[in-house]
Amino acid sequence: MPFKISDVVEAGTLAGQEQPTIPVPGGLLIRPWQAADAPAVYEAFQDPVIQRWHARVADSVDETRDWIDGWRKTWAEETDAHWAVADAATDAVVGRISLRLIVLGDGQAEVAYWTMPSARGRGIAPRALTTLSDWAFDEVGLHRLELTHATANEASCRVALKTGFAPEGTKRSAVLHADGWHDMHLHARIRGIRGDEPAGS
Repeated sequence: MPFKISDVVEAGTLAGQEQPTIPVPGGLLIRPWQAADAPAVYEAFQDPVIQRWHARVADSVDETRDWIDGWRKTWAEETDAHWAVADAATDAVVGRISLRLIVLGDGQAEVAYWTMPSARGRGIAPRALTTLSDWAFDEVGLHRLELTHATANEASCRVALKTGFAPEGTKRSAVLHADGWHDMHLHARIRGIRGDEPAGS
């Protein structure tokens, strides 16, 4: 029996092209991860702030190199899309930005990000998130992007609000971190709508 509603984004939209490098205002790039980035990922996951909000730990550079191999494969699988945020002049990794849990047929995905400790305070996460969101809406055709963070993660909440991800509610006891279960704030952006603008019918 056929569906009454067509897929929002056709299967193959991502896999049918090379993962792009996307310029970000202020001298940054969103680019595919490279094997040479493994030491930077390992360094990032030694940071207590990143460790607090992630279930994964990195025990070696070889382990993070395996992570990068896995991240690169998910583009072809159209399940996740992971990028390094890099300094355009030096190519040094300053952060990470991703589309996770992609469902092309429904036109939806979840965004995730972190910033290297040495690069914080420069507005990197908001700029990268805005750029990737615009690309996901305008170039891929996604309809809805979600962003979740622990209610205790005030820095992530500020990034969400600054980039037009409107708060939609609290998911109670939704994610288990090392210190126990955390309530999660849910934010979202809809294509063509920022902040608290109504989504319409």
